[in-house]
Amino acid sequence: MRGKNSKQSSMLCLMSPEERVPAGHPLRGIKKLADAALAELSPVFDEMYSTRGRPSVPPERLLKGMLLIALYSIRSERQFCEQLDYNLLFRWFLDMDMLEPSFDATAFTHNRERLMAHDVAGRFFRVVVEQARSKHLMSAEHFSVDGTLIESWASAKSFRPKDDDRDDNNGGSDFSGTKRSNDTHESKTDPESKLWRKGKGREAKLSYMGHARMENRNGLLVGIEVTAASGTAERDAALELLDAALPGRRRITLGADRGYDTKDFVEKCRERGVTPHVARHTNARRRSAIDARTTRHPGYGISQVLRRRIESAFGWLKVIGGMRRSRVRGLARTRLLALLSATAYNLLRLARLEAATA
Repeated sequence: MRGKNSKQSSMLCLMSPEERVPAGHPLRGIKKLADAALAELSPVFDEMYSTRGRPSVPPERLLKGMLLIALYSIRSERQFCEQLDYNLLFRWFLDMDMLEPSFDATAFTHNRERLMAHDVAGRFFRVVVEQARSKHLMSAEHFSVDGTLIESWASAKSFRPKDDDRDDNNGGSDFSGTKRSNDTHESKTDPESKLWRKGKGREAKLSYMGHARMENRNGLLVGIEVTAASGTAERDAALELLDAALPGRRRITLGADRGYDTKDFVEKCRERGVTPHVARHTNARRRSAIDARTTRHPGYGISQVLRRRIESAFGWLKVIGGMRRSRVRGLARTRLLALLSATAYNLLRLARLEAATA
């Protein structure tokens, strides 16, 4: 029998978003982990806001909104707030009822500086990492590092001489045949970004460098940093990520690609009690800093296989998490987005791992 389309809407509806979300939906596990982590940060949120004045959008809601932006590849905060008006799944994730109005996209802009001043994104990321560590889902001995380019929110036309104060947007449109370098030029849109290329023969773009440290058991990210692009940024950031979380006296291994095969980096790793499982240079004109003391152990070959997982993490962050190109200007703001995207990645991995072991 053919059904009929009733054009009269219901005048009364007793329903909550909770009832519309399937019991096995992947976001349920992520929400449980995110809510537990944000509850630990409640004292920090109390310090961020005054006890007087008009109530703002709860910081927990803003942070979970940024997680949704990364998880669902939403292009902008404005588009997210538009979807929040009619997307029941998003309203449920943010603990909003059916009648509560959506907040404006400027709430993200107005609170971004406050979040950066208190390193909320960094604390959120570290609390989630501690959740994984407490559940024994992380390796305490074997790690990998790598770096990637993050395009800045600036075009090549904005890369002009540092003393060029013209206001027109097309002032640098004709730069063919001119020599441009980071020493003499800067972007007028995002001065902290640098003109950099991924390799020989590749197009140079205004970029930042993203760096990650990963544990090798389940491929969870345990350290994230964003720096200006330079020839030594990857190795310098890798050492900083190590210094930020060296696990006491236990000796650890660190897998990395050939870009880290330098005498200076290998020696500094060994000074820290870290065994550098770095891929060796095969070019006959360049001598490798890794010798048989390291390569003769079976663990070296294992690290060379497992370290490639970090490329999958970077792929998710850039393709799904929206970090191929930054949506904001400036190093600090780009770091904030990178930390929240990495937190979303870890929460997704943790929820899947818990579901697999349940």
